[in-house]
Amino acid sequence: MDSNGKSKEERILAAVKFVLVSVAKETATAPGMQHPLSDATLHDIRQCLTLIADRERELQAERGEESTLRPVTAADKKPAGGEVKIPLDSLRKPRA
Repeated sequence: MDSNGKSKEERILAAVKFVLVSVAKETATAPGMQHPLSDATLHDIRQCLTLIADRERELQAERGEESTLRPVTAADKKPAGGEVKIPLDSLRKPRA
């Protein structure tokens, strides 16, 4: 293990994941344009990233750790006060 507490395998997985994601980002094309990578290669990249994520979860489980990383969406973000008050009048449909 290194000073960050990561094993050599974890560092390798992180490096490979970083490279695969970088390739995907750098070769991204605008909608409607043909991607420079073949569909088979894109599928293989997705498969590799899935395998990496699975192994990372296995390593965490072996150490008895639970993953705290979760996707964050705009709906997950709460204002500083914790609650949002919406006046009921704003929810009513105006009468014609």
